[in-house]
Amino acid sequence: MILRDRPTALQLFFVLRGSILGRIRAVLIANVLLAVAVTIAHHALAGHDAVLVSTIPFTLMGLPLAIFLGFRNSACYDRYWEARKLWGELLLRSRNLARQALHLIDPPSATSAPADPRDLADVRVRLLLRTVAFCTTLKHLLRDRPTDEAGLDGLLLPGDRQALAGAHNRPATLMLAMGADLAQCRRDGLLDSVRAAHLDATLSGLTAAAASCERIRNTPLPFAYSLLLHRTAYLYCFLLPFGLVDSIGVMTPVVVAIVAYTFFGLDMLGDEIEEPFGTQANDLPLDAICRGIEIDMRQALGDPAPPPPLEPVDYLLL
Repeated sequence: MILRDRPTALQLFFVLRGSILGRIRAVLIANVLLAVAVTIAHHALAGHDAVLVSTIPFTLMGLPLAIFLGFRNSACYDRYWEARKLWGELLLRSRNLARQALHLIDPPSATSAPADPRDLADVRVRLLLRTVAFCTTLKHLLRDRPTDEAGLDGLLLPGDRQALAGAHNRPATLMLAMGADLAQCRRDGLLDSVRAAHLDATLSGLTAAAASCERIRNTPLPFAYSLLLHRTAYLYCFLLPFGLVDSIGVMTPVVVAIVAYTFFGLDMLGDEIEEPFGTQANDLPLDAICRGIEIDMRQALGDPAPPPPLEPVDYLLL
């Protein structure tokens, strides 16, 4: 995610970080070069028979294409915004779990000191640190990457690490372990049925948010719809010089560059935000959100030195 103050009107023309220009540069240059070639050929063939195309077809195609690109980008942004709300839900549920675990679960003994943030034998500590591991493994699952084992150090028992080694869905495996801990607290008398129900509802909320994220990840927009828009945008922009050169002459490459930048940019931007869990410039900052959850959990446990929040690097927050 790009985080920066809004540039001035002049700076907006030169901002590259977070711009889609880098991803469409090659096709945009090819389109402009074609427009230059068509313009030169038109000038050279002046007075001779030349193949000219009326601007009417481009007028008829341009407006519907712009509308359909706008609809597609709206659908992609809906996915992006829903994903952000779901990670906000994970943050909310994690904070609720911290409050409930520390104040609704009775300490192992009446004389127990406050929870030690490094004592995984304490079920309260274990629940909170497993929540951090749950969000971390979910992030890697959504990004289709292997989990960074070093990122789980100090969060899990050795048995948890062994269970994760062969798990297909690591967040679900951790949630089962958290549910087992809750059941054990109930059997040990650390929780009554009412308090256990509240904690279980929070765990269910975490599971629901994670499953919804997986739904977004595993259900892209229909391929045929995206393919149709890709093809139409490319055909329109590469045929556009033939329809403009007779009416605007040497200005054809300039106008083509502006139109192609708009259409190619909208098309590529839709591709980028369609999958909001990646690591591209306009994707969600899942690393920063996971770090924020870890900070909240460790501070709730009284950790005197929680990790610092992540900061943007060159305006990019991952």
